[in-house]
Amino acid sequence: MATVLGPESPWMGGKKRTRNRNIISKLRQSQIAGRGFSRGTQLPEALLQERDKRAKWHGIPVLLQELYESSHLNSDFTRTHTVLKELSSLLSMEAMSFVTEDRKTAQESTFPNTYTFDLFGGVDVSVKIIPKCKKTTILLVFTHLNDDLVKDCLSVLYNCCICTEGVTKILASRDDFVLFLFTLMTNKKTFLQTATLIEDILGVKKEMIQLEWIPNLSGLVQSFDQQQLANFCRILSVTISEPDVGNDDKHTLLAKNAQQKRNTSPSRAEVNQVTLLNIPGFIERLCKLATRKVSEATGTSNFLQELEEWYTWLDNTLVLDALMQIATDEAEHSSTESSDESTLATIPLRHRLPQSMKIVHEIMYKVEVLYVLCVLLMGRQRNQVHKMLAEFRLIPGLNNLFDKLIWRKYTTSNHVVHGQNENCDCSPEISFKIQFLRLLQSFSDHHENKYLLLNAQELNELSAISLKANIPEVEALVNTDRSLVCDGKKGLLTRLLTIMKREPPDSSFRFWQARAVESFLRGATSYADQMFLLKRGLLEHILFCIIDSGCKSRDVLQSYFDLLGELMKFNIDAFKRFNKYVNTEEKFQVFLTQINSSLVDSNMLVRCIVLSLDRFESQTEDVKVVEVLSECCLLSYMARVENRLSFLFRLVNIINVQTLTQENVSCLNTSLVILMLARRRGKLPFYLNALREKEYAEKYPGCLLNNFHNLLRFWQHHYLNKDKDSTCLENSSCIPFSFWKETVSVLLGEDRTSPCAIIGYIDEPYMELDRDLLED
Repeated sequence: MATVLGPESPWMGGKKRTRNRNIISKLRQSQIAGRGFSRGTQLPEALLQERDKRAKWHGIPVLLQELYESSHLNSDFTRTHTVLKELSSLLSMEAMSFVTEDRKTAQESTFPNTYTFDLFGGVDVSVKIIPKCKKTTILLVFTHLNDDLVKDCLSVLYNCCICTEGVTKILASRDDFVLFLFTLMTNKKTFLQTATLIEDILGVKKEMIQLEWIPNLSGLVQSFDQQQLANFCRILSVTISEPDVGNDDKHTLLAKNAQQKRNTSPSRAEVNQVTLLNIPGFIERLCKLATRKVSEATGTSNFLQELEEWYTWLDNTLVLDALMQIATDEAEHSSTESSDESTLATIPLRHRLPQSMKIVHEIMYKVEVLYVLCVLLMGRQRNQVHKMLAEFRLIPGLNNLFDKLIWRKYTTSNHVVHGQNENCDCSPEISFKIQFLRLLQSFSDHHENKYLLLNAQELNELSAISLKANIPEVEALVNTDRSLVCDGKKGLLTRLLTIMKREPPDSSFRFWQARAVESFLRGATSYADQMFLLKRGLLEHILFCIIDSGCKSRDVLQSYFDLLGELMKFNIDAFKRFNKYVNTEEKFQVFLTQINSSLVDSNMLVRCIVLSLDRFESQTEDVKVVEVLSECCLLSYMARVENRLSFLFRLVNIINVQTLTQENVSCLNTSLVILMLARRRGKLPFYLNALREKEYAEKYPGCLLNNFHNLLRFWQHHYLNKDKDSTCLENSSCIPFSFWKETVSVLLGEDRTSPCAIIGYIDEPYMELDRDLLED
């Protein structure tokens, strides 16, 4: 069980006495070879005591001998516990110093106690003290073990995991031990230590554990009180999330498609999601946890100062777990479980914590709960999850928490807010806000339940907009169950728009806020939805952020380009408002510069402008459309064919099959939109010939068109897959998917005499460059 380190282990310090090193070397060799001593405590006690002072073992080997001898079936477990507590005190101080150091790595620090404990077999002995599920002889011992002994064993193992490299991985490799740990969670007194150790073990486990392997999982989860369930979500987050494969070529669509062909069965994460959804009452309880209220803090200025101090104090897992233990102890004083804070607030122990700590405590729980709900919303059972979240009124509940907990007015803006990585190392409150915005994004994205983010009055406003414009209400709006929408004067979407406008220019919350609002607009374009947001000044706010705020973040700018595209698409009023805001040549040039500085980020907006221009040019009987077409600088710019060709050339040039990802494949679809609209007007040969001339002008004939040819072949492989949902292409462009497929087929035609086939514009010497790229 001991961790094997190299001959110059940092745990042993600098100069070593030869005889002491021989003891360590013999131990290590016997552990590697499996011969000789099976544990360090088999060495003579006199020898261990002799070497103890020189080696600075602090009596750990001798204590381990006594621990081993006192932990047999018929031993005095009172003595076992006494020895274990003595060992635990040596290890816990070391673990606390480790997590509170200035973020030093284990390699830069020395923690000889945990190393010595592990080297002499302490980890193995501790595991054997805790009863194993498959050894009935040890299960008999469980009746003699009190809860404190089990808790101390778990704490010792956790401290070793923190300080000694390799211990966690070794524990993770023992599936029987990991599964048995879950059975210990039924005991409230050992729940916290068990959950903390399981979380660490699952974080390094090579293969994701299957939740269905856990004995009586449903009964286990149903036995949890609300606080235990929230803590359990920390474990669940590891079991339902697909492993992060990093930023290598596994993220390319080419690699993803190949992997999907190899792995046709559901992943372990997907199976675990189904397992959770089958637990009666699970989602309902998570909704109650996410939406339960907390007492409002008093004294804003003092609260902020106090909160900052707690953020600093909470910057390690041990302290967080200490806080969780307080909550567990409080729960034991309550005879009944409450879905809100009222019961807990009456417990004397809770008053030992400042008001800010109670709120941070609640926020930490909610972060974990919202994450689990968010992952389930993005899974294969999305519709089932949506139905339950609506039924259990998650959105109205979050709306009621918005001002007092989620986005309090006195929240400071000087915290470091990291990029859009949801795993960023930031304060509990910042993590909570990001997780809340991610949940809204997942909830609204291409789903008819998005109208639950509004209240009844706002739904009526949408209906009035449609009536005034003489257009039918969208079906999803008509079918919305009004008993499930938001309460109060403002719905959740309106509240989100309000805080967007107050956000500081350099805040990365802007990224998540824009994504959440954009998801509300995704899908089939709704004029009423757009006008609802336009009336609240969203377009002007976006333009301010892009043009006037001095924002430098590419991520934030991309999110605003995407949102602007959804807001303006096919909406003549939006283009009129754009022209009113961008009322000088200087402003327009700044806007164009932002677009051109990264076309991968802005291509969705370019697509919106091209599509809108095409529709407006077919509506010349409308006086307002004609007026805006003649006055709008943006539409006039895109109406010039040389500008559309410039965008087309760059879109095709910045991607290739090997580098296509979910992030930049939109560039390929935008280039296709430009060519589809050209084909409708009989201009496709003109565009293809212009691409050919550009190739020759740039001195690399054949490269661009061959690259585009390969991209379109990949497009067929990718989008014509029977499992691929292509309705988003059709809805976002209002172009039937059949026309997408037909245009790609025409472009890939093999008749060199066809004026619409790419092959006819590639000269013979430059044919078939990288032709076999997709054949593997």
